[in-house]
Amino acid sequence: MEIIIGLILLLVGGDTLVRGSVAVARKIGISELMIGLTLVGFGTSTPELVTSIQAALAGSPGIAVGNVVGSNIANILLILGAAALIYPIACQPAAIRRDGVVLILSALTCVVVSLLGHMNGWVGLLFIVLLGLYVVYTYLNERGSRQPSAEMHRAEVKIAEPWTEKLWVGLLLAIVGITLTIFGAQFLVSGAIELSRAWGISETTIGLTIVAVGTSLPELVTSVVAALKRKSDIALGNVIGSNIYNIWFILGATALVKPIDFPASIVVVDIWVMLAASFLLLIIALMRRSLSRWVGLGFIVLYALYVATMA
Repeated sequence: MEIIIGLILLLVGGDTLVRGSVAVARKIGISELMIGLTLVGFGTSTPELVTSIQAALAGSPGIAVGNVVGSNIANILLILGAAALIYPIACQPAAIRRDGVVLILSALTCVVVSLLGHMNGWVGLLFIVLLGLYVVYTYLNERGSRQPSAEMHRAEVKIAEPWTEKLWVGLLLAIVGITLTIFGAQFLVSGAIELSRAWGISETTIGLTIVAVGTSLPELVTSVVAALKRKSDIALGNVIGSNIYNIWFILGATALVKPIDFPASIVVVDIWVMLAASFLLLIIALMRRSLSRWVGLGFIVLYALYVATMA
């Protein structure tokens, strides 16, 4: 029951936080490009952030790390797969080439740290600095331009259209959103730990599956809405941006709060699945220039096979 309550609070809280933050940012004059680069990406990743920090503080590194790695795998194979099934995703190489390369780079940095087996605060700070450099470079390179990549980041804001134009309401929504997210993460983590003990399943497995998919619900909602509006290319940009944030910001911030150990099972299997999924996405997007319904189905089948190996 705790897990269900936690998932509901995370979904509602994440969406409310994004819409409230976008309303505030617009009201104070922040450009849609910067909103798309920061608030939308950060907002949809807030459930992962709060959940991983809560898990690390609770002494459950399997959930903290599994949440990030599992979310990145689910974002590509499950969420993009579902979005492509609804409506094929057009891929503009010019729009995703740079962000796709950064996606691979972030995955590789995660692999390197996982092989070391431990992530301390200094490495966490380095990850956050890398994310900051990426955001600043992207903004400086795209501001005032109509490049495909800039248009994609601006379009992400349309999916997170705020419910209000009033500053005080936007602030209130943002506060309510982060509050719901914090409580949702507490319920989810405590429920996951209890489920792990009751069913005799490792916390790492729970983190890679139930927790990971649960904290990815905002990305799922965003991607499905984009696909239903036949703007499924936004789903691609949302997932790539979210995966970069998950590694460099979520893991980085978690390690700053409390250094974390990488569970051996994640180092042996799951980290490589995440890296392979990232490469697969980039190769298909650049070579085929679209994610067809057949590709979407293939992604979902691969995700089902991945989860089945944990049984």
